[in-house]
Amino acid sequence: MSTNTLIHRIVRPVVRRIARTRITPNYVTTLRLVTGIAAAAAFAAGGGFWPAVGGGVFVLAMLLDRADGELARQSGRSSAFGHRYDLVSDCASNILAFIGIGVGAMPSLGALGPLLGILAGLGIGALFWQLNALKIVELRPYSAWGDRINADPDDALILVPVLVWCGAAVPALIAAAVITPLAALWIGFGALRAARGM
Repeated sequence: MSTNTLIHRIVRPVVRRIARTRITPNYVTTLRLVTGIAAAAAFAAGGGFWPAVGGGVFVLAMLLDRADGELARQSGRSSAFGHRYDLVSDCASNILAFIGIGVGAMPSLGALGPLLGILAGLGIGALFWQLNALKIVELRPYSAWGDRINADPDDALILVPVLVWCGAAVPALIAAAVITPLAALWIGFGALRAARGM
């Protein structure tokens, strides 16, 4: 994954200010996890107000996701534990967000809402694990307009709050519940075929 995406550049000035403080990267990762859980809870509350709040908190969680690694690099406080903690925190936050959206969709989808949330969450979790922990596929950041606007594949999660704010949480949930598990299976089978030399 890149360390110079648009989101990295957004958080970099703030991180420069806190790099000289006692705030550690693991503290920022913990804050990212807490905001991820809070976003999921707001999504799950449903209605018109709480999902909108959840979208805002989700954006904050995404910024913190980039800030912890940026702080580790700028302050020289990188660690193997911190890297693993960051991966688990990111994965858990993203899974919980989709489960929260599914629970929040119960008024329109009934029990199917949480089921779709779990399917989407498991698909996101599997993809995250395959790409970030197992590194089955090497992903390069998407670049638009030269090097000015770069984005990692997981930066696409910014669409989650945008779709919630636009009132399209249910269609997004259904799409994620179908697409992410299929993508994880496709990547897994592709890796298995490559390992067998097919």
